[in-house]
Amino acid sequence: MGKVAPAALAATGLKFSAPKPFSYSWLKQYVRERAAQPYQPPPQPDPSIISKIDYDAHGKLRYRKEFSLYRNSAYPISFQHVGKFFPHTVRMYAVDGTMAREVLYDPSYFTIGENHIATGLEEQPSAFAGFWVHEPVRRGSLDEVEPWATFLGASYFRGVGELGQVGLSARGIALAPGAPGPEEFPDFTAYWFEPAENEAAPVTVYALLDGPSIAGAYRFLLHRTSGVVMDIEANFYPRRTIERFGIAPLTSMYWFSETAKPTMVDWRPEVHDSDGLEMWTGAGERIWRPLNNPPRITISSFQDNNPRGFGLMQRDRNFDHYLDGVRYHKRPSAWVEPQGDWGRGAVQLIEIPAHDEIHDNICAMWVPEVPPGAGNHIEMAYRLHWLAGSPYPSRLARCVATRLGKGGQPGRPRPEGVRKFMVEFLGGPLAELPYGTLPEPALSTSRGTFSYVYTEAVPNNIPGHWRAQFDLTVDGNEPVEMRCYLRDGDTVLTETWLYQYHPILKP
Repeated sequence: MGKVAPAALAATGLKFSAPKPFSYSWLKQYVRERAAQPYQPPPQPDPSIISKIDYDAHGKLRYRKEFSLYRNSAYPISFQHVGKFFPHTVRMYAVDGTMAREVLYDPSYFTIGENHIATGLEEQPSAFAGFWVHEPVRRGSLDEVEPWATFLGASYFRGVGELGQVGLSARGIALAPGAPGPEEFPDFTAYWFEPAENEAAPVTVYALLDGPSIAGAYRFLLHRTSGVVMDIEANFYPRRTIERFGIAPLTSMYWFSETAKPTMVDWRPEVHDSDGLEMWTGAGERIWRPLNNPPRITISSFQDNNPRGFGLMQRDRNFDHYLDGVRYHKRPSAWVEPQGDWGRGAVQLIEIPAHDEIHDNICAMWVPEVPPGAGNHIEMAYRLHWLAGSPYPSRLARCVATRLGKGGQPGRPRPEGVRKFMVEFLGGPLAELPYGTLPEPALSTSRGTFSYVYTEAVPNNIPGHWRAQFDLTVDGNEPVEMRCYLRDGDTVLTETWLYQYHPILKP
């Protein structure tokens, strides 16, 4: 497909405003000026109606695909309706060269039945809340093939992984998640679209972010690959000093796994969208931090300088470890690859107690060392990969399981207050160890003492599958931070396992 004429690709039947000049430079200047003014929230259609458009009612408001924007291009775009969980108007624009026209809302774009609560909404303000990017029409009806990128609600967006499933979400920005007070959720209030010239080219999306504390201008280049890759440039203009300014935030769900599960809480062995935080530090260390469902909100900071990447990952791909029909074993991993100089700061992990799978209770993000103040301009760029695993896998063995149990030795009285850990590693140099070589665990802890420490090959005839076993004796209920990796002399064989143990969860 040759050069696309955007205006010609806009679906007939859509209503548009008169064209106005548009460029990315204009958007950044507009956002800078907007940030200098008091915040004005986006319009919200009749709240008394919107509050009744719950999950089920929203599912009946399907966008009629004959009205898809650029429906004859490589990747058509459809729009999503406001509802209880995304109540604000989002304005949509089609870009044609240096001009842009707003797509005007019309209720006929949606399957609004005559008895649906949404029939009571006026045409203004617009009832658009978000958008979906679809596969090419040649792959099947837009009603039958899942979209590969979705932007809906506040600044949330998602991509399809290479296993054909969605799961965790990304956000445009995170402002002090997990803090004692209410978290602020700025909104993407407008999008501008440029279609892909062909299936190998990206869909370009510009976005305006606005909230009480910040305004932002974004450019997304959305690439459909074996999964999805998003090149993201963000320009932030704070209205006030923001102490915990979360860049490239990822949000996921972790209820329980093989590591820890309350007795009979659920029939399934594991329930999670992600099972760990993976990090590749600026110094080159590879780190794996299994996720927790903690007894209270915890915030962990991993200091770094110019990190090479981090992500919330779903490593366990064995269906038998989940046993349900929602395909947790196919949920994508999301990996943040910084572009340019990110300087000093920390990858922060927020873990919030959850008692069901309906809650997103995990957040990972980059927090700069120096909080930005009002009037500053912060420009960040990164590439976001939605894949099955890391786009840059380590040569080292990976941690594949963390298991906890009562300390001590089988057949002997179990000591009180002692926890046993079994950490499994697989692949890499472990698969190449000479016969008879016994890898040594390198262990450290923020407090407490280790005992009964040893390593052994897992007896399953899988080459390079080893486990480190050790007991931890510790007093008090405060969290314990531990590190472990396997080595052969001075040679590092595995990535570094980090774990935060909560002794309040007694053996």
